[in-house]
Amino acid sequence: MSRAKWAVSSHRRVKRTLKKAKGYVGGRRKLLHTVKETVRRSLVYATRDRKVRKREFRRLWITRLNAACRAHGVTYSQFIRGLATANIRLDRKVLAELAVHDAPTFKELLTLAQPAAT
Repeated sequence: MSRAKWAVSSHRRVKRTLKKAKGYVGGRRKLLHTVKETVRRSLVYATRDRKVRKREFRRLWITRLNAACRAHGVTYSQFIRGLATANIRLDRKVLAELAVHDAPTFKELLTLAQPAAT
C-alpha cells in the first residue's frame, strides 16, 4: 500500500502563488521564496491603499472645489459653511463634479451659499 503524498496540493499551492506574481520582473516572478515575500508585501500594500485612495480622492475634490470657489471670490471654507447654513446637503464628490462639468449649477449653489455664510 502506497502512502499519500502532498505533491498535487503542493504543486497547486505553488502555482497559485506564482500566478499572483504575474507581471513581476526577474526573481520576483520565478523564485518561490522571493515570490512569496513579494506577493505578501503586495497584499499589504493593496489593503493599505484601499484606505489611502479614499483620502486622496477627498483631497482632490476639496482642491477642485477650492479652485472653483476662489474663481468666484469665495474661499472653500466659506462655501462649505454657507452650504451647511443654507441646509444644502451635497457631498464633496458631487460638488466637485458640478464645479468641473456643470458651471452654471455650481454658480447657482455659490449664490445660495453666500448669504448664509455672512
